[in-house]
Amino acid sequence: MVIQMNDSQLDRIESLGSFLKSSGKVSFQGKERVEVYAWIEETLIRFSYLTLKKKEKGTLKKYLKKMTGYSRAQITRLVGQYRRTGRVRLSSIAKHGFGRRYPDEEIKLLAQTDELHEYPNGNALKKTLQRLVTVFGLTAYLNLSRISPAHIYNLRRSKVYQRLGKVYQPTRPAMVKLGERRKPNPQGQPGYLRVDTVHQGDRETVKGVYHINTVDEVTQFEFVGAVEKITEAYLIPLLGRLLVSYPFRIVEFHSDNGSEFINQKVVALLNRLLVKLTKSRSRRTNDNALVESKNGSIIRKWLGYSFIEQKSAGRINRFYFGYFNEYLNYHRVCAFAKEVADPQKKGKIRKIYPLADYQTPYDKLKSLKNARSFLKEGTTFTELDLISKRYDDNQMAAFVQKEREKLFADISFEGKEVEQLIATHRSGSLLD
Repeated sequence: MVIQMNDSQLDRIESLGSFLKSSGKVSFQGKERVEVYAWIEETLIRFSYLTLKKKEKGTLKKYLKKMTGYSRAQITRLVGQYRRTGRVRLSSIAKHGFGRRYPDEEIKLLAQTDELHEYPNGNALKKTLQRLVTVFGLTAYLNLSRISPAHIYNLRRSKVYQRLGKVYQPTRPAMVKLGERRKPNPQGQPGYLRVDTVHQGDRETVKGVYHINTVDEVTQFEFVGAVEKITEAYLIPLLGRLLVSYPFRIVEFHSDNGSEFINQKVVALLNRLLVKLTKSRSRRTNDNALVESKNGSIIRKWLGYSFIEQKSAGRINRFYFGYFNEYLNYHRVCAFAKEVADPQKKGKIRKIYPLADYQTPYDKLKSLKNARSFLKEGTTFTELDLISKRYDDNQMAAFVQKEREKLFADISFEGKEVEQLIATHRSGSLLD
């Protein structure tokens, strides 16, 4: 809409100063630059610009800038033209330059499409423009459909686009606020778990099984499970099974920054169990050191490094929950560190592992002060003692060895099927 304005009553510089202070967002618009330039020339003549003092000239320039919407540099250029020629006119010299590939009308189409789709990224918007032409036959978008995703961001910064009053915001990286980034501090109490994933390798394009290792920091109680894939459908049920297997209350669940643990589904599971989620700090490799060491001394030592296919996860879990986890917690002796001051290095703390402190995780749990207060409701040491003493350490280790041999025999048989599948795939018979 064109706004016609009569400012003939503003005939003094003082009136312009008062107007600028109280005018708010009032502005002048012309249909074309010819009208605007004519108004600027008339105003400069009316106020006798060439006879004004420096401060008065500044006030008049501010008035021209406000009423036209032009930049300060452009107003200075037009006033300079008036001083040289006594006129304010468009240049009659033909200017040569590159033609615009995307005229204002197409930029407006781009802005409208951008707004309708809530300002997607450049690739998504380009695909939408292409679909408008190829799928729906809208030829008005033909030129825009050839635009590069990078140039979409250039046009979003253009004056034509910005004048439309859009609220476009550049794509920003999402900040993951799940879990507190800190090192666990159990202060001698059980229930602070360290958690990690161990992958059993790949064979060609076939993925191996994943082991989920959970270890309590204070007692070294440890429960291990296996999943075919580290997706929510497989991982959440196993995590629930692992957490409820501990005889004491779980307070904290600490992992690295892997997305298999830092996600909404795991948070929802932990919230139901009233367990706090924490994650390792950047450049602090010791934050999850305990479970990393258990990965090597337990999982790699007992299951090795060789490829195990994913469908073996169920068979591995029968081994873990049938014998292996019981052996780890009630019959396998662990070393427990004690921190002492190093007499040779002032202020240096080092860890020692006295022979007297070697014990099973269950014995460590019983040795804690007020140990009964940490047990889950309905769990007693009388029941746990029956579990720990129904087999001696050697008997339980023999059961584990025997079951591991059976497990490896089953896995070996299945592994031959995988090798045969890969060979068949290479021959091309399964390309369909």
